[in-house]
Amino acid sequence: MDKLRIDIRNLNKTFSISGRKLSFTERLKNKLANKTKKVHAIKDINLQVKNGEFLGIIGKNGSGKSTLLKLIIGAMDPDEGSHIETHGKIIRLALGMGFDVDLTARDNIYLNGTILGLSFKQIGEKFEEIIAFAELEDFIDTPIKFYSSGMRSRLSFAIAIHAEADIFLIDEFFGSVGDLGFMEKSQKAFEENILQGKTIIHVSHSLELIRKHCTKILVMEKGSATIYDDVNEAIEKYGNVSVG
Repeated sequence: MDKLRIDIRNLNKTFSISGRKLSFTERLKNKLANKTKKVHAIKDINLQVKNGEFLGIIGKNGSGKSTLLKLIIGAMDPDEGSHIETHGKIIRLALGMGFDVDLTARDNIYLNGTILGLSFKQIGEKFEEIIAFAELEDFIDTPIKFYSSGMRSRLSFAIAIHAEADIFLIDEFFGSVGDLGFMEKSQKAFEENILQGKTIIHVSHSLELIRKHCTKILVMEKGSATIYDDVNEAIEKYGNVSVG
């Protein structure tokens, strides 16, 4: 039996919001009068993801995709009665995460590498390879604030493909940057370094990527979710969902 990496049951997330900044007295009065507006960002989601599965999450803006990733990784707490259980080391990959723009590429490689679970020794062993992959040999000691968005993206991806984890949460395909040659290189590295034997949850608007890699799809609509084993059926459903 395949190992269960993620087990989600009865997952809900509610936010309390107000139209303007209120004073303490106003907030207290609203709470006592039960006037605080509630937004149900996630509604009764049940999901199990096994080892080695590639789960795609699709849905229009505001459907709850990013909130779901934050709940899975523990960046925010779910409502009482929700159950989230993960087995194995889990990290979230996104463009430019953890960069300090005042630091050089060299310093940011060590900073990001540590965040992604690598030891200083491991980072040192991979350092030249990371720089070469990002094609930034002439800018190692240049502060990130002077980098173009493409240079930052290449560096971010070059670091990320060396991350060590059992579960990857990915916002869009962060390797789709640079010229055609770099995109082809990053796609190959993604397939060789991250896809092999890893459990992946991938939020993406790229239906081409969804069709190519995903073993099942979660279609989100206004905080609710439907799971599909048939990719084509999921994409058809995606074309009919409403904005949350």
